[in-house]
Parts: sequence; structure tokens; C-alpha cells
Amino acid sequence: MATIFLARKRFHALAGAELDERLRLLIAMQACLPALQQGPRGLRGWNEVLIYPGEFKVRRKHHDERSGVVSEAEDVLIGEAWEHGPLVLSLADILLDLEQPWDGYNVVVHEMAHKLDMLDGPADGVPPLPSGIARRAWINAFQRAYDDLIAETARGRETLIDAYAAEGTDEFFAVVSELHWSQPGVLQRSEPVVAELLTAYYGPSPAPH
Repeated sequence: MATIFLARKRFHALAGAELDERLRLLIAMQACLPALQQGPRGLRGWNEVLIYPGEFKVRRKHHDERSGVVSEAEDVLIGEAWEHGPLVLSLADILLDLEQPWDGYNVVVHEMAHKLDMLDGPADGVPPLPSGIARRAWINAFQRAYDDLIAETARGRETLIDAYAAEGTDEFFAVVSELHWSQPGVLQRSEPVVAELLTAYYGPSPAPH
């Protein structure tokens, strides 16, 4: 899978980032983890990997539907995935994930989860599912877990799942995907049904439980 990834994807080092063949391979291997069950078809629909040396800024427009006002703001990111567009990653965070593989975070896995989610349209937390997983069961389990996380964060409580997952159902899927691959025991304690569904979707995690 990593060989296929490297053959299909063009890497671009931006803003002074330095990439060698070893780093390209390590990025490809991490990117392929979430797509192992889908095989090469899980890599379809995009061609480029953009690597920044660290955090990067993205200017976004926000349209307020009530007032009609359009505002602009800059977001500072460590990763981003565009539908039909590139995978954008911070090299500093990739290296940190390689040094600390079981800390619950992995930017490559996070953004690849978005890529899988977008195989059937805009990211919504429901990727194309294999025949062994019922779509309704997935939606019900993930929506309930997402709603519970929002309620807990609104009360100011600490949660086992990173509060960033409450940003949207798409981010919830990406964040719990990181946990599946790097801290499955935490996910199992917090949301056992979601953990079971992700194991069915991704396959077993190599991480210690």
C-alpha cells in the first residue's frame, strides 16, 4: 500500500520543509494505515501531499446567514484535507507523532480519516462503509457519542476524547480515528460502541491497550 501511495501521490515540500525518501515512506505508511481495509481504492480522488515545516496559516471566509455579513479570519493548522485536493501536513507534528506513537494523536491518520470520509462527498463523519457495518448503526452510535461529548464540554468537564472532536461530526470521526490507532484503550473506556465499529471499519489497532 505504501508503494502504491508513493507511486500515486506527488510530495511538495513548502516554505523550507526538507523531505528525504525515508520521510516520504514514513508518511506514506502512516497514511495507508486507515486505508488498509479499503485497499488502493481508499486512496482515490486526490494526488498531492503538501508538507510545511510546522504550523501553517489558512485564510477562511465566514458567511453569517442571519446578518449576511462575510468576514475573514486566519486559522493556524497542523493539517488539512481538501475534497479532491491535497493532503496538507506539518512536518514538525509528523515527527512528533513518530516519536510518541501511543499518545492519542496522529496528524496523518486524522487527515486521512477526513479523506476516507470524503470519498462519498463532503466530510460528515460517515465514510463509505463495508457491507458488514450497517449505516444506521454507525450514524446512531457516532451521533450519540458526539452529542454526549458536546454536553460534557459545555459543562466544562474534562473528557477522555479531545474536546476538538466537538467541532463537528467530521472532526469527531477524525479524532476517534486517531485514538483507534494510537490509544484504543482510551476509546474503549470512553465509547465502547464507537470503538467496536472502528475496529470493524479499520481492522485491529497495533497500539497497546
